[in-house]
Amino acid sequence: MARGRRYFIYDVFTEKRLAGNPLAVVMDCNGLDSAAMQAIAREFDLSETAFVLPPKNPAHKARVRIFTPDYEMPFAGHPTVGTAIALSEMGADNDLAGIFVLEENIGLVRCAVNKLGNGLFAEFDLPKLPEQLSLSADDEAIGAALGLGPHEIGFENHRVSLWSAGVPYVIVPVADINAAAKVRLDNEAWMELAPRKSDVAVASAYVYSRETVDHTSSFHARMIVPGSPSYEDPATGSAAAAFAGAIMHFDRPTDGGQRFWIEQGIEMGRPSRIRLELDISGGILVAARVGGHAVRVSEGVLLV
Repeated sequence: MARGRRYFIYDVFTEKRLAGNPLAVVMDCNGLDSAAMQAIAREFDLSETAFVLPPKNPAHKARVRIFTPDYEMPFAGHPTVGTAIALSEMGADNDLAGIFVLEENIGLVRCAVNKLGNGLFAEFDLPKLPEQLSLSADDEAIGAALGLGPHEIGFENHRVSLWSAGVPYVIVPVADINAAAKVRLDNEAWMELAPRKSDVAVASAYVYSRETVDHTSSFHARMIVPGSPSYEDPATGSAAAAFAGAIMHFDRPTDGGQRFWIEQGIEMGRPSRIRLELDISGGILVAARVGGHAVRVSEGVLLV
């Protein structure tokens, strides 16, 4: 008889069900090899599935492996937030809030979970601060691959750039939310322009504007994943982590703690809110955190 493993579906970076970014979290994954995890992620067919294993270091909360339907990720934001909240909800009632470490492929990820508003809010320290990478394609070519004209690319001193905090993204500033809404990725053109992030994928497009829908947001964003077919992601923590580099580079925020709310997923009917916090000293980013809410949508037993 097949072994039963509990799983949960969470909507992440939202306080409301059927919004944000859906995530599958599979518990008790001892005995599953990489091929089995990949097959299960393909079965769920969500942007990512998180698999929870015992930690290598007993002082840590869990070992977490993250898969898209096609490949394993070294790190991802919404699986980290969703898994942290799932693990907290599985603990005793008085254990809902706390600080702990998850072991991910990128390294150790320190998480904090607390009650905020009507639900649980989790944030994590970036395991790797963003770094700018070389991008050979020019702004006009990148814009054309997104269906935008030259006048719609860039604002103020913001220009197209490539950043990674573990996962690389082509960070594309656009003039306003109307330009953001127009974005349609030409997959063939993008695959020729964007640098590769692995043997099976190229860097995704992270489009942002200063103009927002919600007046409490600092930026409006969309994230488009190239492929056959390409698809849009409603909330992307690893992209927000990379975006921290662009904020530092172009806006040069003042020393101290800086907080930004990023809205995403609005065009696809799954509104999301991501909190990005930067710790700056001497004009240098010394630490950063990404956080958000998550709410459980469903649960069940996986018979594998």
